[in-house]
Amino acid sequence: MTQKTILNASHRALGARMVDFGGWDMPLAYGSQIEEHHHVRRDAGMFDVSHMTVVDLEGAGTRDFLRKLLANSVDKLKAPGKALYSCMLTPEGGVIDDLIVYFIEGDRFRLVVNAATRDKDLAWIQAQAAAFDVGVTERPELALIAVQGPQARARVGVLLGETHAAAVAALGRFAAVTLDATPFGDLFVARTGYTGEDGFEIAVDGAGAVALWDALRAAGVAPAGLGARDTLRLEAGLALYGQDMDETVSPYEAGLGWTVALDDGRDFNGRGTLERHAVAAPRQMIGLVMDDKGVLRHGQVVATANGEGEILSGTFSPTIGKSIAFARVPAGETGDVTVDIRGRQVPLRVVAFPFVRKGRPADGI
Repeated sequence: MTQKTILNASHRALGARMVDFGGWDMPLAYGSQIEEHHHVRRDAGMFDVSHMTVVDLEGAGTRDFLRKLLANSVDKLKAPGKALYSCMLTPEGGVIDDLIVYFIEGDRFRLVVNAATRDKDLAWIQAQAAAFDVGVTERPELALIAVQGPQARARVGVLLGETHAAAVAALGRFAAVTLDATPFGDLFVARTGYTGEDGFEIAVDGAGAVALWDALRAAGVAPAGLGARDTLRLEAGLALYGQDMDETVSPYEAGLGWTVALDDGRDFNGRGTLERHAVAAPRQMIGLVMDDKGVLRHGQVVATANGEGEILSGTFSPTIGKSIAFARVPAGETGDVTVDIRGRQVPLRVVAFPFVRKGRPADGI
């Protein structure tokens, strides 16, 4: 049975085109996907991401548990309210999921994991937690609204009242704060996102989500669907689980080596593989731009001097006006890269990602 978020009726009332996304009935776009994309880059847009899974951890063994579970080091989270992006790995070093972990306080932490991987993530987390003193609680009653764009902070602040607005204004990157008794109930506000723009991901309980969504719309924040979310995140150089990485891929092969902490004395899942890949991973993920007309798509074959690879995420970039993509190719100097489009080898440019910074094409794009 297809699941629905608490905002489902709000999406339909706005005339959204709905699609099945990982078993959830979600808005693809409310009108023009490209206009939604530009609105986020230039002003402020919002996404219903309530299909994602919130998991709270608590207990004396929680920090030790996370040291084992994650490739990044939870020891970086020294102050309550700080957040960390990490991969959760198999014993062989493949990516089970990428997630964000928040340090709430004391022995309390929060994970936000992907919707499509919910069942396997929860099973893995619970199995791994069995050896530690950790309580694992899913929070399905929480809705999640992501507000993104250069005006996102200002638009959210005016809705919260002076004291709460000041707390949000002071929030640093990859940090979170709990706000009690706002006009929309208790909120968990994190300064994180998936678009490359500034903004927040807001967890809100129950009917408060509808009131917050409506208030944001009234404040000039435009609803945006999954289509714009995908083009925005690719422009920002942000990977998508299941398309750019999975259990057959290590973080180093997914352009996520920066999320791995090989700190002394920490025996986390997959460490042996990651130590080898830190020296020489067999594959690498690269950024590509196609100056010719056309759109790069997942699964297309690319040719390099070191052998064939394939397009992972690919799309037309509204900000750049050209097609961009991630590709996984054999490791080493790539030299000239081409893609097979209907039997014709089309040249591609290898570029560093992100493709877009501060709302504009990055240098060299």
